[in-house]
Amino acid sequence: MTHIDQIDKKRLPRHVAIIMDGNGRWAKQHGHDRVFGHQNGVDSVDKVTEAAAELGIEYLTLYAFSTENWNRPKAEVDALMEILSSALKHNIEKISRNNVRLIVIGDWSRLSEKTCVNLHDAMKLTEKNTGLKLVLAISYSSRWEIIEAVKHIATDTKEGKISTADINDELFANYLSTKGIPDPDLLIRTSGEYRISNFLMWQLSYSELYFTDICWPDFKKEQFYDAIIDYQKRERRFGKTSEQLS
Repeated sequence: MTHIDQIDKKRLPRHVAIIMDGNGRWAKQHGHDRVFGHQNGVDSVDKVTEAAAELGIEYLTLYAFSTENWNRPKAEVDALMEILSSALKHNIEKISRNNVRLIVIGDWSRLSEKTCVNLHDAMKLTEKNTGLKLVLAISYSSRWEIIEAVKHIATDTKEGKISTADINDELFANYLSTKGIPDPDLLIRTSGEYRISNFLMWQLSYSELYFTDICWPDFKKEQFYDAIIDYQKRERRFGKTSEQLS
């Protein structure tokens, strides 16, 4: 029985989020610089996106570039932005043909004009697609997102658009970058690190966490299926007891 045959299509996670970690370590293990690892990580994005779409998963969110990543050496940051632009240019037609819709979240103010134009064009091209929603978190961090939400809530409260009595989980979620997107059911992190690194901290409150030692460039369809199989073995209680769920 293959990996995909072990997956119960009736119990798929609606939303999978991935911290794509380990490109630099993978490159070092293969005797190359970090940029080589980022370049090879693009193929994993392609393969995992295909796997998610083929399974029928509704949302796939990829942590592509954090706000903290701006602190890396300029040469690496420039290379990452170029890889992103090149990957979009070469893959967006395929993404669109596969009925995938691209969504981008993050602080666009720090991105170059070229990158912003490429991202905007890609989202425009795919905005009417009805299949997998591929969410790229670029120049994103959860603390940035939460602070921005608080600022907007404070402004709307001051202007009388909302009152403090209106503020609850649902309202707050509507001020986040992920407004309208369900919280992740499953978070995957590659490369053996056990932390969430300022990623979707509000949204991950009840997510199942899956960690693997495999570095991102080696994480392909079979490894993605393994994560889904592991997820389907979990009992999601959302604060209730097992007896309450039975």
